[in-house]
Amino acid sequence: MRFEDLEVWKRSSRLCVEIFKEFSNLKDYGFKDQITRSSLSIPCNIAEGFERETDKDGNKFFYYAKGSCGELRTQIYIGIEIGYIEKEKGLHWKNEAEQLSKMLSALIKSRSL
Repeated sequence: MRFEDLEVWKRSSRLCVEIFKEFSNLKDYGFKDQITRSSLSIPCNIAEGFERETDKDGNKFFYYAKGSCGELRTQIYIGIEIGYIEKEKGLHWKNEAEQLSKMLSALIKSRSL
């Protein structure tokens, strides 16, 4: 199995691409940088954690990815409030980030047994 086979990696990568495309022309570089970085951090940390030699070391990166899910959700809430993100799209992204966080919790738990 490869990290590319993990559903959580696939879904987080798709979410990241959606976010990058949405903000490609945003002139607020601070917000754009933060939200794209947190979305990119999720699949990247999943990949890095998967490639680590031990479950303990790998889980550390899955926890980083989980933390990035929370960071991303916060940025989505703020983006909706300041009018950068259409509410329906933002709520879809927020729900997806919540699901990714749950999937990461399950992955961590399965590797900690």
